[in-house]
Amino acid sequence: MVRLIAFDLEGTLVKSISGWVELHKRFGTWEKGKEYAELFFSGKIDYAEWAELDASLWRGHTKEEIMEWVRSVEYMEGAGELIDFLRRNDFRIAILSSGLLCLARKVGEELGVDYVFANELIFDENGSITGKVNPIVDFRSKGAILRGLKEELKPELTVAVGDGYNDLSMFREADVAIAINPHEGVEGDHVVESLHEVREIIEGLIGGQ
Repeated sequence: MVRLIAFDLEGTLVKSISGWVELHKRFGTWEKGKEYAELFFSGKIDYAEWAELDASLWRGHTKEEIMEWVRSVEYMEGAGELIDFLRRNDFRIAILSSGLLCLARKVGEELGVDYVFANELIFDENGSITGKVNPIVDFRSKGAILRGLKEELKPELTVAVGDGYNDLSMFREADVAIAINPHEGVEGDHVVESLHEVREIIEGLIGGQ
């Protein structure tokens, strides 16, 4: 028996809302970053172009600077306990983030997550940002990734937890969608304010095992 749960990362498992925005502010590139965001949301560039334009503003900054930010990101209350509960109850656990892989991988390793999908900044041999990005998770691909995991695992139950518009595609793939402190216009089968409530819903789904 296998169950599957997919989490968004930022605003869901960790308190960071957007690593892209936070690094722009940290590196003093937010004004230009806002211009690139407007180009994407107006349909003038695609997600891969947007990611590389953003990353190009950080060219020359180092992986250590990125990891300094990664280490500063705090977990949402109850994140560790929820993941432990899920592992005890036969869930395979995935993080699907349109943020940065360096953060998603750290969280995945610390919490014991089975699958991590996020966007990878490319560094050169000296550990400096090149401006290139491996754009694994764009604003529409979470559903396709979750569908692939379902085909691989054939779970008896699939749950998705997230807060933003880019989570809606994985919500549609899930048997049960849980929106946690969702952005305006984002709806799931359940709307909650904490990871403790997520656990309560899942306990109900699996019969309190």
